[in-house]
Amino acid sequence: MTPLKGVVVGHGDLAKAMVHAAEEITGVRGVLLSISNVDCSRNDLEARVQAAVGSDPSIVFVDLPSGSCFFAAMRGLGRLPHVRVIAGVNLTMLVDFVFHREAALDPAATRAREVGGRAIAGA
Repeated sequence: MTPLKGVVVGHGDLAKAMVHAAEEITGVRGVLLSISNVDCSRNDLEARVQAAVGSDPSIVFVDLPSGSCFFAAMRGLGRLPHVRVIAGVNLTMLVDFVFHREAALDPAATRAREVGGRAIAGA
């Protein structure tokens, strides 16, 4: 099975910083792509996200469950069978994804949501 692609979409430099941090922690590079909404229209952002995903099985991690980044991901990709969109990305979720991207799409998306949710639940 082809490993899943991870695309992180965020406001400003957030996605770039999260991808960089995940790479520093895991030592794994080139698995996560970052997309920013800086200096682009809604249509341009949607095109950026679609280009990053392409035809590859992918999970798109979005910073907020509303706003330009979320709407750009959902508008262009929300119904595609090879893409899952998860809002509320956190670093724990990305680090775990890097090491479990060999999973099938739906189980990987479920795992990402669960791992990310536990990370914010606190001790």
